[in-house]
Amino acid sequence: MSTKARIVFCPPDSVLIKHGHIIDPSHNIDFVGDILVIDGKVETTGKSVRASSDTLIPVVDASGLIVCPGFIDLHCHLREPGFEDKETIATGARAAAAGGFTTVCCMPNTNPPIDSRSVVNLILEKAAQSGGARVLPIGCVSKGRKGEELAEMAELAEAGVVAFSDDGSPVSRATLMRHALEYSRSFGLPVMNHCEDLELSRGGVMNEGRISILLGLRGSPAAAEESMVARDIALLRLTGGRLHLAHISTRGSVELIRQAKEHGLPVTAEATPHHLTLTEDRVAGHRQNSRTALDSNAYDTNAKVSPPLRTSEDVEALIDGVRTGVIDAIATDHAPHATVDKTGEFDSAALGISGLETALASLLGLVRQDRLDVNTLILRLTSGPARVLGASAAGSAALKPGATADITVFDPDREWTVLPEALLSKGKNTPLTGQKMKGKVMLTLVGGRVVYKDEAVRPESPDPRK
Repeated sequence: MSTKARIVFCPPDSVLIKHGHIIDPSHNIDFVGDILVIDGKVETTGKSVRASSDTLIPVVDASGLIVCPGFIDLHCHLREPGFEDKETIATGARAAAAGGFTTVCCMPNTNPPIDSRSVVNLILEKAAQSGGARVLPIGCVSKGRKGEELAEMAELAEAGVVAFSDDGSPVSRATLMRHALEYSRSFGLPVMNHCEDLELSRGGVMNEGRISILLGLRGSPAAAEESMVARDIALLRLTGGRLHLAHISTRGSVELIRQAKEHGLPVTAEATPHHLTLTEDRVAGHRQNSRTALDSNAYDTNAKVSPPLRTSEDVEALIDGVRTGVIDAIATDHAPHATVDKTGEFDSAALGISGLETALASLLGLVRQDRLDVNTLILRLTSGPARVLGASAAGSAALKPGATADITVFDPDREWTVLPEALLSKGKNTPLTGQKMKGKVMLTLVGGRVVYKDEAVRPESPDPRK
């Protein structure tokens, strides 16, 4: 067991983290040293920091660990209200903290959906009691997520939503999307669209291509995503609103976003850890090299996700988009399900991957492969999503003095095995079951308060000389 981290006494909201590799790319901070948190705020950082001699502050020895701003997840599903058998706000917020996320934005495909002030209030009240990551609700674009009539966007904005989306239902009607983007100018909040032409994707359960033909499964083509990305960018040009494109998965989408940004359009985009690290081959699980069709019960339903896992060429384009800033943020699209939802034939299994607790380790694999550097990875998990939301919603995602002390401490070398029963999320649906991972969150602070600590971080007697 790792002994890199130890904590001495734990009064709330104040801590001295020593000897860590402190990285905050948004402020060009990258050195080994200390960070002092007082009353939930970053007090100071430096090569060697001491607390006031008359103050007993808990101390974390972060030797060999990376200390960075807390991760922000723009896109996750906490299921409550209505689907508490899959996840609750409390279990999701605690799983998020275990994954290093200090802020998560929950999508409105709940029952009832987040299309009224009362549901927003319920979520905020539940979140305040969760003891985990900060939870920010995303309101519906349309009433009931039916895609027919705009939701009361002004009321939702006043109630505290940070964006609007009908995820996982695309806003299919162009006129409705146009009006939503026009209203987004007034509120300064982004419209996050799930880009999928439902006519093109109808019946598709994985990426359309050679593998879907080999496996005998109906595919959803890349064009189903790309055609709606192109439409939304055209509407953005027309309206001047705020557009954020959710879980981008194809090379063509990356190129469309690149061109839009080169023309100065205010579009932002996200990609998920699974679309950055897994391909369509994963659908066949351990038998992915088979040259013959398999019985559909043999396929890995935990690899069934929307949008589907794509080709290796798409993955490389997404990584390049993250590296160059065409893709602004990495978001989990955490989609927990009960075991029964993922049991049975592939065609009828639910869509989604439970990803909050495996995100960091999956992404660090790209760092070890020299396909992404750790500073860029941290940037896309912190200040990138913060800029999408705006500072008023997510804070500064920074380690500068005066910033809210949302801090993640992780061990890039800690090895562990993905065991569904050990996940804090109710959702055990991960295609990474049994896989050995490298990289583990050790400590997560929200406003200076410890909301997660690894079992290797053990309390000791306070030492006033620290």
